[in-house]
Amino acid sequence: MQLLANPRGNYHFLSGIDPYSCGVVADPGHEVVHATLQAPLPWRDGFELIDAHLAAAGRPRHALCGIQLRSPEPFTMAGFIEFNRGYIDLLQSWDLHMGDLNPVARTNVAPEGFPPPVVSLQAFSYTAVAEADAPPTFVVAGAGELREAALDEETIVRRGELGPDAMREKARHVAGIMEERLVGLGAGWDLVTTVDVYTVHLLEGLLEDAVLPTVGEASRHGLRWINSRPPVRDIEFEMDMRGVRTEVTL
Repeated sequence: MQLLANPRGNYHFLSGIDPYSCGVVADPGHEVVHATLQAPLPWRDGFELIDAHLAAAGRPRHALCGIQLRSPEPFTMAGFIEFNRGYIDLLQSWDLHMGDLNPVARTNVAPEGFPPPVVSLQAFSYTAVAEADAPPTFVVAGAGELREAALDEETIVRRGELGPDAMREKARHVAGIMEERLVGLGAGWDLVTTVDVYTVHLLEGLLEDAVLPTVGEASRHGLRWINSRPPVRDIEFEMDMRGVRTEVTL
């Protein structure tokens, strides 16, 4: 991963894979604002809402730096790759890419209860002007228990296993990815304001044993469990994080 500048968006991003970057951090004099929809919208309609919101806030499209999606159910790996093609096409139509790199972070999970009928926008993040001495604000993209950044089923940690030892290994691996990305953004656990955990296998002691030792002082804000499955079948545990000062609901 490399931390790269996106001057048009007033943020830096950690290079990731084609569908998303690994995380973003606002440039000095700017902050990341996190906006949550009261009710999810089909994702293309959601981008129209984003466009209108950014325009009303006096921010360019390039300020968009994070997306949270919700899916009806987990994709097959092939289906996920196919969905990403259309998603990438939309980002490219907005001229958001930096050369061949996608700077926008993303999380996409499938709620176990009340899933949307189609892939939908749940929340988004963008940069806004802030005071020059504002603390760093950032979004860490969602990650599941893949050993490599590539979308490859063969790299899933303990694939097909759901026992306590396997789930703890998966969770520790994901918490480690979160820490690696956090450090890559130049931030620390003391700046994290929200830690999201996505799994339907919340075994007794899982968070205490496998996640809390890594997140450390960020746990003073609590860990937010969202009863959801990661976006691809056979991935069982996912996390994302952010450190922001401004949260809005639309």
